[in-house]
Amino acid sequence: MFHIKTVGIIAEYNPFHNGHLWHVEQAKQQSGSDYCVAVMSGQFTQRGEPAAFDKWARAAMAVMGGVDLVLELPAVFTVRSAQYFATAGVQLLNSLGLVTHLAFGAENPDLTLLQQAADLNNTDIGPALRQRLTSGVTYAAALADCLSISGASVNVLSQPNNILAIEYLRAISRFAQTITPVIIPRRHSHYHDTEVTSPFASASAVRQALINGNNNALQCALPPASLSLIKQRLAEGRGPVIYEAFTTPILYKLRTARLSDLAELPDIAEGLHHKLAAEALKSTTIEELLTRVKSKRYTRTRLQRILIHALLGLSKQQIETFDQCGPLYARVLAFNEKGRLLLKAVAEYASIPIITKTAHFLNTKQRSRQSQQSPAAQMLSIDTLASDIYSLGAPNIQQRVGASDFHQSPFYIDR
Repeated sequence: MFHIKTVGIIAEYNPFHNGHLWHVEQAKQQSGSDYCVAVMSGQFTQRGEPAAFDKWARAAMAVMGGVDLVLELPAVFTVRSAQYFATAGVQLLNSLGLVTHLAFGAENPDLTLLQQAADLNNTDIGPALRQRLTSGVTYAAALADCLSISGASVNVLSQPNNILAIEYLRAISRFAQTITPVIIPRRHSHYHDTEVTSPFASASAVRQALINGNNNALQCALPPASLSLIKQRLAEGRGPVIYEAFTTPILYKLRTARLSDLAELPDIAEGLHHKLAAEALKSTTIEELLTRVKSKRYTRTRLQRILIHALLGLSKQQIETFDQCGPLYARVLAFNEKGRLLLKAVAEYASIPIITKTAHFLNTKQRSRQSQQSPAAQMLSIDTLASDIYSLGAPNIQQRVGASDFHQSPFYIDR
């Protein structure tokens, strides 16, 4: 076993801002770790939105901000609700064989209270929770209802980072009991803030400043290295990528798909596919479509995930298969010299393959017809498809070429 302490982080870095910089510093300090490895969402995020900048740029920002190694969380786990996103992230970190701690943020940093909620979720309320989720209730509402019936406090569920924290603790208990949780209290900004009012702004506020071209806000909220790389991407027309850029492909998918195929999309229930198909014919933008379809049961976030699943061609059966096996590889996006040392150790201790060259991995897996259909090859092919679709959202038409996953090497940051 690798005996040097290594702290893991599961993140989106969309983009990497001052709050993330502080979180990384605190994670290493509070865990006493020598190394930091992050598992990061790729081209699409947990809320079912395109990332503002591509995964390689965001990973490079993270390494310049103190992370030693950034790995990609496969797309089939990224665009998911909290429990699946957190579980896959923990499974991937645990598969490396060298992560000793997991650091994550929470609005309420009381580990005892969060652990109590996680323990209840793992045992007493599991069947009731699944029943509510099957009926179409949102995860947060279903969990709050079950915890309330069990007599537990539901105040911890009032903020999204607390929900994720509970899911990280659940996943550690189930899949990674040797990993020690480290909770970092959220600093200053609120998750849903839309304006930059201090150096510690929410990612939502930073993205809004990007869209508005508010350079003063960006200078306030971003580390110099992130700001420099973002300015380069903006000048090249490679971002920010926004949801509305995918209006045409999404409406095309919905208008041409068979109802039976729409019914098999993940998170579709209670005849929602009929409403999606009908409203797609009446809508001219994604915003209009979401406004027409959203309801108390089908929130905007859930609908956004469904639309991305439609773009990626994912089905409920595929998702169930991937959930059973978990992440089947660790794909490298960026690293520094310490990350290079981590990769050498991972090669010895990891229980899953480490991918630095996508083409080599897929070619290896496709040498026989049987292996061509393997879950690992399917999972990675969906990642490459996500990049091909994501590139269509680049503001500069010249940046919309595909096959970037086969040509882009991991970033090595020599500092």
